[in-house]
Amino acid sequence: MRGDGLQMNNNRLLTGILGLNEVLHGGYVPGRAYLVRGGPGTGKTTLGMHFLASGAANGEPVLFITLAETVAQLQKTAEGLKFDTQGIAFLDLSPTSEFFAQVKTYDIFSAAEVEREPTTQRIVEQVESLKPQRIFIDSMTQFRYLTTDPFQFRKQVLSFLRFLTEKDITVLFTSEHSVEAPDDDLQFMSDGVLNLDFNQGNRTLSVSKFRGSDFRSGNHSFRLTSDGMQIFPQLLSKVLEQVLTTEMISSGIPEIDELLHGGIERSTITIISGPSGVGKSTLGLQFMKEAAGRGERSVIYVFEENKETLLRRAEGVNVPVHAMQKRGTLSIVQIEPLHYTADEFANLVRQEVEEQQARIVMIDSVSGYRLSVRGEDLTPHIHSLCKYLQNMGVAVLLINEVESITGEFQATEIGISYLADNIIFLRYLEIHSELRRVIGVLKKRMSDFEKTLREFQISRYGIKVGSPLNRLRGILTGIPELLEGE
Repeated sequence: MRGDGLQMNNNRLLTGILGLNEVLHGGYVPGRAYLVRGGPGTGKTTLGMHFLASGAANGEPVLFITLAETVAQLQKTAEGLKFDTQGIAFLDLSPTSEFFAQVKTYDIFSAAEVEREPTTQRIVEQVESLKPQRIFIDSMTQFRYLTTDPFQFRKQVLSFLRFLTEKDITVLFTSEHSVEAPDDDLQFMSDGVLNLDFNQGNRTLSVSKFRGSDFRSGNHSFRLTSDGMQIFPQLLSKVLEQVLTTEMISSGIPEIDELLHGGIERSTITIISGPSGVGKSTLGLQFMKEAAGRGERSVIYVFEENKETLLRRAEGVNVPVHAMQKRGTLSIVQIEPLHYTADEFANLVRQEVEEQQARIVMIDSVSGYRLSVRGEDLTPHIHSLCKYLQNMGVAVLLINEVESITGEFQATEIGISYLADNIIFLRYLEIHSELRRVIGVLKKRMSDFEKTLREFQISRYGIKVGSPLNRLRGILTGIPELLEGE
């Protein structure tokens, strides 16, 4: 997603990246100097390009000081990423091809005394004539080679940054650090530090310092695309916190509503649990079908089952998913394995809720989420996502598959039942030498519920639920029996 608007936001300077504005609570504080750290290929220059392009689009004079790549190389890269460089001035301090010809005049390894003065002079002249509001320096590390010792480097960089910030210029500068060449001195001298990391296929941004302002801590996923950088801030359940609503959502089937004493409440998390093929997704779709009748939008994130298979199956049990999609009351999103990080997926859901006003979100299934989303220890991420949705007044349906077809009763096998406000379970039972499906409610946090089981049938006409089965015993042992006389 390119851009972040063109206006100053709460006296902040927009970064050019929507997600970074959110991480920095609005953007950079004007007139300060920020360090962007990261190894090769982590996106430092791209982040700087966003910063300058955002300013240029707002009519601000901006300056790119390059000490490594040539202007032609930078413009070619920017063109590939669809940046408009028309309003960006470049000061090229990178070595030229004539450098070797000048070697005759001084030793290549003692250039500091020879080059420092003209380099400084060119920067001062450019700044004085252009009067930029934003400067990006790529990279400050190169100035180390124009000084004779660490003390001189620190003194000159401090002086340089002060020269710029006293003119109310906001500065971004990069560093190339390693164990052998740390950049601790630059971190101390800057007003803020943004760290870019690329590890095991995952790109993350973190802020370790942001003088004069709070920021969102943690590692935030980002992606480098053909349109530049996209940052996906970690989801906080407190973001956009709203008053919880107790509005009841009907399933549209009177017997299920009787089990739930009216339905499930809006702003609640419901786990629908059961073994494979018992009808968990179909039950979730039933709530969405009823919501579509009220004109509400629902969204399903499908992790395991093919989307087309789900569509055919739903139509086969009288859930008009094609018509619902056509009217915009249903969206089915197929999630490819290992394509998204947890932060990226959460932002995908967030867009549906905040931009499309989705009112029911179903994750099908929790085990599929854990297998398909990149990252370790995903339980805190799904916890944050569910709590965020709950705060946004969205009903969450988590489809949870248990492995055992029969045997001792388990609501879930992956330790997420604590999240649930409601737990609806579906089970197979053998009754009169026939395999039957039954439905029951194990937990309902906001109201009472029916404590019996009812037979649950799925046919081409839809879901049919029977009367309470009052003469069953041993349900939780997994081997239920009908009492005599039933």
